[in-house]
Amino acid sequence: MIPLIRILILLLFFSGNLWAETLRPGDMIQIKLPGESAFEQSFQLDQQGQLVLPEIGAINLEGRSLSEASALLKNRLGSVYKDLSKFDISLQERRLSVTVLGYVKTPGAVDLPIHSNVQMAINKAGGLAQGAQLNKLQIRRNNKLIEFDYKRYLDSGDPSSLPDLNPMDVIFVPASPLIGNVQVDFDARTLTASGDAGKNGESVKVFGEVHRPGTFAYKDKASVMDLIMRAGGVTRYAGIEQIRVIHNGQPFPFNMREYLDTGNPALMPEIHQGDVIFIPQATEQVQSGSRTVYVMGEVFKPGAMEMGEESGFYDLLATAGGPTRFAETRQIRIIRADGQVVPFDLQGYVDGQRRGHLPEILPGDAILVPEKTDMNEKSWLKVHPNRAVKIIGAVRRPGRYEWASEMTMMDLIAHAGGPIASADTAHLQILKNRGNGVTESVSFDLKHFLDKGGDIRQIPRIHAGDTVVIPELPKDPNDNRSQWVRQSSERSIYIFGEVGAPGRYAFNNELNFLDILSAAQGPTGLADLSSVRITHRKQGKTEVSHLNLHNYFQTGDETLLPTVKNEDVIFIPKRDRAWLEKPKETVVRVLGAVARPGRYSFDDNMTVLDLLAEAGGPLNSALQDRIMVINRIDGEAHSRLFDLVDFAKTGDYRDLPVIRSGDTLYVPGREQSTWYRFVSTLQESVTVISFATLVGL
Repeated sequence: MIPLIRILILLLFFSGNLWAETLRPGDMIQIKLPGESAFEQSFQLDQQGQLVLPEIGAINLEGRSLSEASALLKNRLGSVYKDLSKFDISLQERRLSVTVLGYVKTPGAVDLPIHSNVQMAINKAGGLAQGAQLNKLQIRRNNKLIEFDYKRYLDSGDPSSLPDLNPMDVIFVPASPLIGNVQVDFDARTLTASGDAGKNGESVKVFGEVHRPGTFAYKDKASVMDLIMRAGGVTRYAGIEQIRVIHNGQPFPFNMREYLDTGNPALMPEIHQGDVIFIPQATEQVQSGSRTVYVMGEVFKPGAMEMGEESGFYDLLATAGGPTRFAETRQIRIIRADGQVVPFDLQGYVDGQRRGHLPEILPGDAILVPEKTDMNEKSWLKVHPNRAVKIIGAVRRPGRYEWASEMTMMDLIAHAGGPIASADTAHLQILKNRGNGVTESVSFDLKHFLDKGGDIRQIPRIHAGDTVVIPELPKDPNDNRSQWVRQSSERSIYIFGEVGAPGRYAFNNELNFLDILSAAQGPTGLADLSSVRITHRKQGKTEVSHLNLHNYFQTGDETLLPTVKNEDVIFIPKRDRAWLEKPKETVVRVLGAVARPGRYSFDDNMTVLDLLAEAGGPLNSALQDRIMVINRIDGEAHSRLFDLVDFAKTGDYRDLPVIRSGDTLYVPGREQSTWYRFVSTLQESVTVISFATLVGL
């Protein structure tokens, strides 16, 4: 029993200490408020020690104990929530909130577990950035600066070399002095290889024709050769006989070739701190002679070379290192000593597309290998017009391209990146240069060729000087009507009336009536699909065809759909405008005691019952046993009675009267009956007699 009491006392002691412990930024708080889902999550104090809670907003709890924080929160929440009897607050977790600045990849505030160290904080900030100075990291705490050697920790792994972190500490990672005062990508290995000195007075400068010129730290007993090797050695352009070592303003020559030939160390000048070593570029006399041939341009080793008795084109090109990857091997030029220029297509010769022999090279000739035209540059600066083809319009990279005779139009379009999504490939145009300022326009349906295939010989041939134009499809007329002007009416079709998006649409021979109706977003709910009209305007004459789209939807018969072509007009009328747009011979009139008297479209598949239903049915006052059908036969008017009540009893469809377009259906009301008129007259008489009696009294 006694140990249990001790345990309870210890628990109360520790919980009391925890309850008295003050809050600080980064702490995780758990608030219990049963029935409120917004408080089911944990809340964390931000860098300013504030806690942001639902309904009451931010409240500063830094430096307060849990009991003080509980009283403050309960007071603030009491203005919003009525029942706080079960309100409770607890410290869920201690967190370490610090800020990492300087040469780290993602500087800023970081949130860490309570026992984290400097390395964990730097890793949370993305790690060290290139160019960080590791031996002089700083921690700033309450106007106090703590400097420590982080590299020592990385070398030894000793955690005691790192200072402990407190909440709100600021870790600063300085920049290495090697990177200077300009922000550049930092590569420590390359930077050190190009110079590793910190102070000019204690260093040696090496520059000129070396691979990695720079400033290098002076090392005792270092020689000229040691420093040249630290600078990556000399380049192939170095004049190694004319190296200079400058000491205290005085130059000392060094003939490196003589040293390499003799190995005499006395030939090397002594090196001191602050010296400068300069390796100049070799100056050679221009080579010339009776057997000299020049290879220029995009080869690895251009220059003048001596030609042997059996040397040929390949020998000279191979001696020059061969063409580089930037060489335009189709446009090699042989420049003769007499000024004549001979073109040679090396690529075509290697591929077997060119017959003949290699060009003969004579002493004094020059072989020019030009640079390949860069697609990112203005090709008109480098390509002559007699070797260029232009492609404009809806392609990914329109421009001016170098042309070869073995290329086709498909090669050109592919070279330009291909058509874009909105390209009108069905109406591609080729402007062919016929000379003398005459240009001929040739049309080609590339879309049909790509979809259906065909004879490759149908593709128009392209020659230098031609222009290929790929037009762009117009924008949606509902989005930008100003784009209509870009579309020719000869390639358009019109749709008006009750459709979702009436307008002017691009059209080709592969589209049909339903395609255009779909492009216009289909008929609206008020469309009269039984009276669709198509105006055909092609070839200078106008014809109008009618379409009952209901029949197509019921049967699926494709032969019912009309053939539409460019420049045709499709009109879908509104249902309630039949009396304006239809002649009297094509409709049936419904009069009398019906819900919606008027003119209605009618066909042979309908009956008098369909017509009454379309008109809303007879009214309660209708004489349904005396419905009259009035029609005209051989120019004379005839009428027939129809008893709807009797038909409802028998259901015999043979009793239904025949009705046709142009007829009239009349449903009389009770006010037209003889008995109704008699009763009305009797009521009026009784009213007069009663009035006279009252007057007599």
